[in-house]
Amino acid sequence: MKLYGEFTKHDWLQAFRIDEKDVPSAMIVHGAWEHETNLQQWKQILRETTWNPHWNCVVGHWKHGLIGFANVFGGPSAAVICHQFASLGTRRFIQTGYFGGLSRNVQFGDIFIVTGAEMADGVSHWYLPDQQMVQADIQLVEAAVQFCEKKQYRYVTGTVFTTGAIMVETKEMAEAWAQKGHIGVDMETATTLAVAKKFGKKAVALLNLSDHIIKGDTFYTVDPDQQKKKRETDEKIRELAIYLSTSFNDLP
Repeated sequence: MKLYGEFTKHDWLQAFRIDEKDVPSAMIVHGAWEHETNLQQWKQILRETTWNPHWNCVVGHWKHGLIGFANVFGGPSAAVICHQFASLGTRRFIQTGYFGGLSRNVQFGDIFIVTGAEMADGVSHWYLPDQQMVQADIQLVEAAVQFCEKKQYRYVTGTVFTTGAIMVETKEMAEAWAQKGHIGVDMETATTLAVAKKFGKKAVALLNLSDHIIKGDTFYTVDPDQQKKKRETDEKIRELAIYLSTSFNDLP
């Protein structure tokens, strides 16, 4: 009997009862709590839905390509999606979602193109046991930067601290992470990058500022102008994620 870590591509195809042609070339992995809203939105974007792998996941067509979207929250759920689809043959993983700001130079409305993540999520070490940092794919990072410059979208690049327990964060922790030079903190990026790296796939993260914690903001700080900027940035990130998934064909 095999367990999940021993499953081959053939085993996963059988488990999902699909053919190779049903495997998306890219998976957009979105870290957020409001899964139902996000799933409905992506079912509208991917109108020609081909199959639903899980309750939080949809695979469908965008123009001539087949891509997937999964709403996750935290490293464990991100790992399930990335592990299964990397095993199936998906080549690119685009992590989207949100981050708490650790740099006073980042602003609401910026797209955070992550170049690397510190692995404090509790999951990524199972895939890369001898590392503390995992890097994003440099070609995807460069492609994202070029896209933003062409579109004149504001962006920042740098590293993120990925935690597995957001509710234990303190001001002292945030200051320590900021002193390391991290732009922000999130719950999924290190996991997605690590799983992709383990399977030899390409991955990058594109994040939206949710709460500027280094300035004292929290999820519950209500500012209408900030909310408007977040929504506008979400739209730009979706556009960029689709571009890296389907339109950018110079990568294997």
